Amino acid sequence: MNLPDFFIADLPADAIVTPGLITSACEALKRNRKQHLKSRTTREIIHLLCEVGKEWRSPANPFRCHALRLDPEMTGFSRPILERGLEDFFAGFTSENWSALIARQLGGAGCLDAFTNQASNHTASPASVGPGRSQILALGPELMVHFAAGNLPIPAFMGICLGLILRSAQFIKCSSKASVLPRLFAHSIHALDPKIGSCIEIAAWPGGDAALETPLLDEADCVTMTGSDEAVNSIRMRMPAQARFLAHGHRVGFGYISREMLGAGSVNEMVSRVADDVTAWDQNGCLSPQVVYVEERGEVESDQFAGRVAMELGRRETLEPRGPISPEEAAAIVSRRAIAEALALHRADVKIWSSPKSTAWTVVFEHDVRYQGCPLNRFLLIKPVSGLEDVFRGMDGVRRHISSVGIGASPTQSADLALALARWGVPRICPIGRMQKPPLDWHQDGRPTLADMVSWSGFEAE
Repeated sequence: MNLPDFFIADLPADAIVTPGLITSACEALKRNRKQHLKSRTTREIIHLLCEVGKEWRSPANPFRCHALRLDPEMTGFSRPILERGLEDFFAGFTSENWSALIARQLGGAGCLDAFTNQASNHTASPASVGPGRSQILALGPELMVHFAAGNLPIPAFMGICLGLILRSAQFIKCSSKASVLPRLFAHSIHALDPKIGSCIEIAAWPGGDAALETPLLDEADCVTMTGSDEAVNSIRMRMPAQARFLAHGHRVGFGYISREMLGAGSVNEMVSRVADDVTAWDQNGCLSPQVVYVEERGEVESDQFAGRVAMELGRRETLEPRGPISPEEAAAIVSRRAIAEALALHRADVKIWSSPKSTAWTVVFEHDVRYQGCPLNRFLLIKPVSGLEDVFRGMDGVRRHISSVGIGASPTQSADLALALARWGVPRICPIGRMQKPPLDWHQDGRPTLADMVSWSGFEAE
């Protein structure tokens, strides 16, 4: 598929990106926003996003087809994993879901189109604006800049969608090796509405290039970023005072399985759900579980549960193989395996299962509840516990970095566990098996993502 040169990232590989090109692109985005996007209604934007989602779920869609035909070296994922991830994401693109997101975080779609009554959120008419009645209007940034993560495409996709809802021009800076999927997504929007597509720019260069990033930051009204803590801090220190900075750094997810779910009628489902979460995006998302805590004294013992998960990951590797990884990532897996193997030789409370002749998947069972990092790429730690207090003790060192917890328990127990986890500081609790499938209106890192991007204007009538 030959993509037209709509975006900077579409230019030939030997094209030189200059600070002047960045500034010119930002100025063009602002002009295009004023002409083509600023006056669009929320209803129109939601309709466009639903059409985009519908197209990406269609087997005949050229952008989807091209994405799935790409070499995994370009996308980072095997075709089955990429296909599942895209399907899970775009399945949420419904009018009801987008409207629910806006209603939950802003009070309703009306406040993006005109002044509204704060209490009722009905669009204000001149006659309804009486003395003492305050009307509010939500305003998106003129230009949003997204520094996209290089590990998976969904944050970039979602950032673009949120920016469109707010009628913001957008410049998406991608990792130099991870621009192909955001490019395809932006092209799919351009194909449905070229005028709105002209309000989006995609570019890629190695991170940390201050000569290119400084003019981009100078033009921005709001900057979002997903990446390592080091990368986030690098941008934070160079942010201009007038721009808003919304960053998401290093995060850790974990799972929790209650003993009542380890019976003959439910244990296989729990095993499958854990495998779903570990294989989704190859465990590279911030919501992926790196460790699963399993209550002891279940009908199936915790070490047996670990063995079953290992068998399932081995089966999944034949159906949904892991994507390519770097030599450094492979070395990290080999190193952690060696430590676990050495411990397993001398201790009965440590066991390890791993893919033969590859680093495709690994399961380590150990009684030490402390979280001590994880090399990812389908490397799972399973630890037995007596209850949540053991989990809180084990995860305390990364408590401020927890992104999501997946629960395997009965509905009644899940509610009790969720309340305890929330009070401990977990921003998102969901059923195990759905950790990488958050709803559109979820609060990333505990914050209302859309609401954090807007500014409010108030109108107080005579």
